[in-house]
Amino acid sequence: MKNLVILGIETSCDETTASVVNDRGEILSNIVYSQIEYHREFGGVVPEIASRKHLEVINNTIDKALSVASVKARDLQAIAVTVGPGLIGALLIGVATAKSLAYTWGVPLIGVNHVISHIWANFLTHNELKPPLMALVVSGGHTSIIFMQDCNSYSVIGETLDDAAGEAFDKIAKYLKLGYPGGPIIDELAKDGNKKSIDFPRPLIGKGNDFSLSGLKTAVLNYIQKEGKENIFIPDLCASFQEAVVEVLVVKTLRACEKFNIKKVAVAGGVAANTRLREFMLQSCDEKGFRCFFPKVELCTDNAAMIAAAAFPLLRKREFIGIDISPKSNLPVC
Repeated sequence: MKNLVILGIETSCDETTASVVNDRGEILSNIVYSQIEYHREFGGVVPEIASRKHLEVINNTIDKALSVASVKARDLQAIAVTVGPGLIGALLIGVATAKSLAYTWGVPLIGVNHVISHIWANFLTHNELKPPLMALVVSGGHTSIIFMQDCNSYSVIGETLDDAAGEAFDKIAKYLKLGYPGGPIIDELAKDGNKKSIDFPRPLIGKGNDFSLSGLKTAVLNYIQKEGKENIFIPDLCASFQEAVVEVLVVKTLRACEKFNIKKVAVAGGVAANTRLREFMLQSCDEKGFRCFFPKVELCTDNAAMIAAAAFPLLRKREFIGIDISPKSNLPVC
């Protein structure tokens, strides 16, 4: 029997990406066009630039994804596209392109939630993984604990009340003029630092399931202003800040697991590539007898393979969308 294949399209932020994935979880192609070089000088993503770059490269990106996968339009069972959340201008480019192709090719269209799709990067990495599970989705725009009961059922257990974890990393890096994106830079510098050198606060670590990282960010900025940047060993600062973020993420996620009696944890999103988060989470899960899953590093950041993978349960339910669909920048998980 011939495998089912889906073309995924993702343009929620600053990566233009297209991918072809089959129903065995095999990635036949995953083309990513990164815009980092265009946003680096601004220390963050500029929405207008992101939209313009998406428009410039999206058709070629899709063509390449189909070519690498040796797939024609007639071979597709569906086109899956991110419909939110994300930057509205960026989302519009992807959705408009997907609608045009679906109409022209006569292929069903599937709308995918960007946050949920990050969880599916784990299924592309670990064939043995099955729900129920507790997912920590942590990136530049999102920090959420999500209970995945089955392939079509999700509940938000906790989320950030202010800054996302990746956003906090970027803001500290920008203040220190370390470069962009800040997460990987801080992660690398922290390897030469002492994570116990500065006792930064762990906001809300003992209260509820929600996160609040704005206060931690402020505490770091106040420390720098008080001590003077020239008097601080930056690797120690990075290691101590990173440790505070990671500890809060891990403690709250595992507390949610215990509350719901779930013994599988899937971490996803750009911050899932952080080496200390991986180390801390794996060690903590091992101590509690939980199983912990991380995607391949290249599947942590935004990519269309996760969009296609997340669409297969919707394909089986024939949960298609019409070409009158509009993206939503603040689309909720459920």
